[in-house]
Amino acid sequence: MTMNMLLLWPDGAPGAEGVSDEDSPAIEPFLVEGNGNAAVIICPGGAYGMRADHEGEPVARWLNTLGISAFVLRYRVAPYRYPRALQDAQRAIRTVRHHSEKFRVDKERIGILGFSAGGHLASAAGVLFDKGNVDEADPIEHESSRPSALILCYPVISMQDEFGHQGSKENLLGINPEERLVNLLSSELQVGADTPPVFLWHTSDDEAVPVENSLLFAAALKRHSIPFDLHVYAHGYHGLGLAGEDSHVKGWTDACASWLRLNHFTKK
Repeated sequence: MTMNMLLLWPDGAPGAEGVSDEDSPAIEPFLVEGNGNAAVIICPGGAYGMRADHEGEPVARWLNTLGISAFVLRYRVAPYRYPRALQDAQRAIRTVRHHSEKFRVDKERIGILGFSAGGHLASAAGVLFDKGNVDEADPIEHESSRPSALILCYPVISMQDEFGHQGSKENLLGINPEERLVNLLSSELQVGADTPPVFLWHTSDDEAVPVENSLLFAAALKRHSIPFDLHVYAHGYHGLGLAGEDSHVKGWTDACASWLRLNHFTKK
C-alpha cells in the first residue's frame, strides 16, 4: 500500500533555499499489511547530484515481498551540500520512529538502505547518529536517529582521495573541502561500538566506485566487532540496482533477505 509523499518538515526544511520539490525532503511510504512490521528507509544513488528512480520504488516493492514496510527518501542533492542530505536521512528515521503506530511498524526495527552515494548517506546515518533532543519543541526531534541496520549497495564510503568518488565528494563537500569534513564524512573512519549491523555488496570490477570502499568499511566494522555480511561479486557494472537481469549478481537480494531474517527484520 502506498501513501502520498510526506514532507519531513511541513513548514520548510532547515536550510531550504526554496519551496520546490528539490527543496522539500520527503518520504514515500510503501506499507505492508499487519502491525509491528520492520521498516527500511531507501536512499537512491546519484552522486549527490540526483536520485536514480530504479533504486527507489522497485526496491521498496521488493522489500514489501519480504513483509517489510519501506520508505523511499527524497533527500536534498547539489547544489545543497553537507549537512543537508544527512539531516534529511536522520529526520526520516526520526519521523518513521515517531509515527511508528501510524505506519504500523516496530520503532526498534528501522533500517536504512542505500545505493552508491545513497549508500554513503546510509552509512553516514549509521555512524553519525544521535539519541534525539528532548528539549526541542518538535516532538519528532526527540527520537533517536540511530538506524537498527544498514544495507549498503556498491556504496561510496570514503571521501579520501585514494578510493573516494570524486563526483560525490564535490557535490557533497565542494571543490576544496576542509580536511575535518573529509575525515568526518569518510564513514570508515567513524565506525564505533554502537554502529548497527551491516549488509554490504559490491562488484570487484566496479569502475565508478572502487570495491575498496566496501572493503574499508568491512575492515573498520571488524575492528569494532560489529557483525556484517560482505558480498563481492566478480563482475558487474556500477548502478545495477536489484540486478534482475544479471544471473549472478541478482543473488544479492536472496542473500540480503537471509541476512534480514537473521537480524529479525522478516520471517519470510
